[in-house]
Amino acid sequence: MAYKRVIQGKVIKKAGDKTATVLVERKVVHPRYHKIVKRFKKYLVHDERNETKIGDTVLAIECRPLSKRKTFRLKEIVSSGVE
Repeated sequence: MAYKRVIQGKVIKKAGDKTATVLVERKVVHPRYHKIVKRFKKYLVHDERNETKIGDTVLAIECRPLSKRKTFRLKEIVSSGVE
């Protein structure tokens, strides 16, 4: 079985039915200045039961392509957001 990537990020948008936009932040060392800098990427995550809210921290696991940009599905909600 192939290894499935797991991402953790914050829900920043509820994009339509059963879809959440998750912002994933990672920290890397800058090649020239050798400082820690943040890099961000947005992923579309399939939320089958519409249980996420804006501000939630979630775990998502890689799956087969569900649409053009949606290749992750919700695994669990780690912590609830402010709203």
